[in-house]
Amino acid sequence: MFLERFYPDEYVDSSYGIDYQALYDRGIRGLLFDIDNTLVPHGKPETQRAVELFRRLHGMGFETCLISNNQKPRVEPFAKALESRYLFDAHKPSRKNYLKAMEEMGTDRRTTVFIGDQLFTDVYGAKRSGIYSILVKPIHPKEEIQIVLKRYLERIVLYFYKKSLKK
Repeated sequence: MFLERFYPDEYVDSSYGIDYQALYDRGIRGLLFDIDNTLVPHGKPETQRAVELFRRLHGMGFETCLISNNQKPRVEPFAKALESRYLFDAHKPSRKNYLKAMEEMGTDRRTTVFIGDQLFTDVYGAKRSGIYSILVKPIHPKEEIQIVLKRYLERIVLYFYKKSLKK
């Protein structure tokens, strides 16, 4: 089915509620994250909660990389605060930077997970790259108009995704 290319492997409430220990126990060693509405509200700086999450993830042995379609002035200071690798102007859903991130982390498709809040960029790019994807609910509802339009289409895809889980 056409819509399945946009279905996440998991759909959870928050990046902060994921069972990262279970991922680690499953052999996952690299975590790729979107920033806006995945870790913080759109356009906001890092939070203590995000810093603590990344400190915990690194302590567990995970490599991390932020992949954002935003520009360097947004992404670089955020990544530095989280002590994470980063790729800006990533052109998601292009596969290029998902693959580059894995190369930089020393992981591969089997040992990497992508975590993001958008189906048509984050999840679709991860799926195109062969990476397990976790979709999170957006942190904050206030978004730019182009994202609002995408969210409407995402609701349609999520309807069919949830329906497919019941089969």
